[in-house]
Amino acid sequence: MVCHSVQEDLWSSAFPVGTEWENIDIDKIKEFNWNFENLEKTLEEGGELYGKTVYLFGSTEPQLFDVNGEFKIVVVPVIVAVDCPFPPSDKIAINFVRTGKEEIVPMKEMKMSWVPYVPLQDRIGRIGSLKTKIFTLCCTQRRSAQTERANKFYYYTPYMPLNPPEDEDGTVVRVIYPLDPPIVCDFDLEWDDYKVLAHKLVKDEGLPEDEREKIEEFLKEKVKQGKIELEQAEEVRKKAIEDMDPKQREAFENMKLYKFYPVNTPDTPDVNNMKSRYINRYYGGAHYLM
Repeated sequence: MVCHSVQEDLWSSAFPVGTEWENIDIDKIKEFNWNFENLEKTLEEGGELYGKTVYLFGSTEPQLFDVNGEFKIVVVPVIVAVDCPFPPSDKIAINFVRTGKEEIVPMKEMKMSWVPYVPLQDRIGRIGSLKTKIFTLCCTQRRSAQTERANKFYYYTPYMPLNPPEDEDGTVVRVIYPLDPPIVCDFDLEWDDYKVLAHKLVKDEGLPEDEREKIEEFLKEKVKQGKIELEQAEEVRKKAIEDMDPKQREAFENMKLYKFYPVNTPDTPDVNNMKSRYINRYYGGAHYLM
């Protein structure tokens, strides 16, 4: 099961959202003995999150590091702590790379939920006795399940309806032209021209000239469809905000986001130069970078 047992550490109890299943299966995340002492300290007495209600979810940021004289991709875990009296979301945004579609679904459909954190035995006197309420994002989808649901986990992020996605302004449509490999491009409704973009794609991809007209017609159809979908997505988002309990909405507007990277230790890569406040397209950037 992906959901971690009480023998696991606090940081690894938070499911790594959007991490490819192959990286979870072969424990690439645990290739190093990562230390999140900074996270623990914020939850202890005197820490920034002490006495609050905190929701934790994980993620990963693969980076190229020199490890013992050999350059290799290291899957670096990060933890996001949401300071909010309510669960930050009960939905997940799934993005399908090959089609460019996005689907917002309930967490339970993906076998995900927020669960109370159960501390390790040797932490009962530290975190377990504190007034802080800690919940972690948990997933009970079996890694070995070769189903459509499992495949969806490659392309999803926690959903937050309060603000529009940071990388969308309502004028850009993602288009995927079906070749092998597919051509992925963005069409800006305000600035792009079908003929110009089709010509550029043919030139950049080294395609035969007779492909240009096919691409142009494909762009017209997909952009028309994409524009409708953007408008529908915005309507759904606004409706979700209108239907939101006023207290919950106020809590979301005032929630604080903390992003934690592993602290440096002698036996782990130095991640100081890779730190970024960016969390994801729905949450935007963290208020505090740790």
